Amino acid sequence: MKKRDFSKRRWITGTLIAVWMVVLMAGCGLEKTDNRKLDDITYTILEDKEIPQEFLAVIEERKEQIFKLTYTDEENLYIAVGYGVQQTGGYSISINACYHTQNAIYFDTTLIGPSKGEQVNEAKSYPYLVIKTKNLEKNVVFE
Repeated sequence: MKKRDFSKRRWITGTLIAVWMVVLMAGCGLEKTDNRKLDDITYTILEDKEIPQEFLAVIEERKEQIFKLTYTDEENLYIAVGYGVQQTGGYSISINACYHTQNAIYFDTTLIGPSKGEQVNEAKSYPYLVIKTKNLEKNVVFE
């Protein structure tokens, strides 16, 4: 009987240890997320000539598709959003939000099409927007 009790205890102990290890390991990967807005971010909308050449080259490669990109240098963060190929000109991009939380930067834009009756260039266009802001060393969340 004693031998059987020992095996049963060993099995229970082993199971409890395994359960605790799983619980502890799962907790290691969790990061607290706090989505509360801390402050709006000051930014500058850039013209092509102001965009770093390496970043502009990536944008040019991807401009036919929808894209959301970031680029950093020592002190600045560049955020780019592109809406892919459009059949005409006359498009613009509105920035709805650009703010940071404890863990991330949130960036939200909207593509605005040409108004009814507006004369537009009939050539294809590739609307995109690039902003520059201080590098806060946070991930960017595109909304």
